[in-house]
Amino acid sequence: MGCDRFIPNSFHTPPSLKQPFWKTFLSYFTDIPLEHSATELNPALELCLRKGRYCLTTPNAIYSYGDLYDNFTRTFSKLNLAKMDIRDVLILGFGLGSIPYMLEKKFKQDYRYVGVERDEVIAFWATRYVLSELRSPVELQIADAWVFVESCSERFDLIIMDIFVDDRIPEEFEETTFLETLGDLLNENGILLYNRLALEEEDRHQTEAFFEKTFKKVFLKASYFDVKGNWVLKNY
Repeated sequence: MGCDRFIPNSFHTPPSLKQPFWKTFLSYFTDIPLEHSATELNPALELCLRKGRYCLTTPNAIYSYGDLYDNFTRTFSKLNLAKMDIRDVLILGFGLGSIPYMLEKKFKQDYRYVGVERDEVIAFWATRYVLSELRSPVELQIADAWVFVESCSERFDLIIMDIFVDDRIPEEFEETTFLETLGDLLNENGILLYNRLALEEEDRHQTEAFFEKTFKKVFLKASYFDVKGNWVLKNY
């Protein structure tokens, strides 16, 4: 099992940080800035402590927000996770790790995760601030998601596609070929969840068109969850 032709970039694993009580307490009243950075992929990244959670933002989007990352909190609440045979999970667009965080802490699920995150700064922050809080095994790869899925020979019970650059999904991750490749990485009865914006009228129009003209042509039984500002598309 594994990803045969893929060698990720590497970085020195930073020491984990635990926030002092006073910062956590104050974060329920005002954001506590922790980090900011500009990268090639994300010219403006901000990490703060907000309501006791690590919140990663760009000017137009929230990338991660612990168990308050509502589009997936609402999605997982609609799924009967306890009765699903899920062991191995692939997350494309890992961010700070909101998804494994909420699945472990809020939904009490024990899975093994492979996370793919292209932005090395975000991966560094995820390792520094969040992953040490989890008991679940997480393998974090710094890579382009297309390169990763093309070379991956492992199969997963749950794949979560959550790739955004600011508030836009790069076009290559909307192509039929990419969706077909994701389908090939699913185990029998595996689940694909694909996050899309649907807040503004233009967003909803684009998401509806993508769902009808592209997603449903690859996954014939596709459906979606409307989670107040986002649609999370499902392969059945």
